[in-house]
Amino acid sequence: MDKKDLTPAQQLDTQRQAIMDNESYRLAYTDNDFILRDDLKAVRLQLEMLKADLIQKEQQIESTVVIFGGARILEEHKAKLAFEEASQILSEDPESAEKQQKKKLAENAIKHSYYYNEARILGKKITELSLKYEGKQFVVVTGGGPGAMEAANRGAADVGGKSIGLNIVLPFEQKPNPYITPELCFQFDHFAIRKMHFIKRAKGLIAFPGGFGTLDELFETLTLIQTKKIKPLPIVLVGKDYWSKLINFEFLVEQGAIAEKDLNIFHIVDTAIEAYEYLEQHWPKA
Repeated sequence: MDKKDLTPAQQLDTQRQAIMDNESYRLAYTDNDFILRDDLKAVRLQLEMLKADLIQKEQQIESTVVIFGGARILEEHKAKLAFEEASQILSEDPESAEKQQKKKLAENAIKHSYYYNEARILGKKITELSLKYEGKQFVVVTGGGPGAMEAANRGAADVGGKSIGLNIVLPFEQKPNPYITPELCFQFDHFAIRKMHFIKRAKGLIAFPGGFGTLDELFETLTLIQTKKIKPLPIVLVGKDYWSKLINFEFLVEQGAIAEKDLNIFHIVDTAIEAYEYLEQHWPKA
């Protein structure tokens, strides 16, 4: 119907509806276009901090134990299947450097599957302790993804305990592993806020072999302790061979980049049981 054919009352109703349909009329907190503006980044950071904080308080989470580790660490049977597949593909084109490399990586995956099992054991041991505190203390928290993170959450689920997953939005697909307690599975857009939640309630931190993400979180925490920005907490690196080849900490001391005493901020072990025993020395008896 042409506007000129409308009665004056209908014209006013149409005009009013146009006003109400305009984005400026939306409630600010329901307007995604507004919330996602660059000018609102500070507000989004605050919301990310508050949401996970309030929910953990509601779930009576008083302290946590952080378990980091590579997303690419596979369970043993999956690693063996991947190796068999890589071997078969290479047999069809044995001169291919790319396929030779894939087989080598698959071999390493079998070796590193040891850490999946150890992370699962550690998640279980820590959660057994948490259950003595009614699931309020020493709650396992991971980055929420696959690999060593999945194994730690899985260990918690094995004994009927709850655990936390702090997922992050990435440009490639990232889904939470299925062993996280649903009410305690969070998703963040900003790494900075996610890091704050890792450390805020932490009574200990364990790092299994991993890549850039694991190293980022580990060194962030080491720096915070070294510079006295947070109270000291026990930090354990699992896998002596891996960590000694990856980082020459003694070289840093020799070069004057860190102090000799900084080597006492962390402890390196080979097994989940050794890691747990070290952590237990710093925790009160249940």
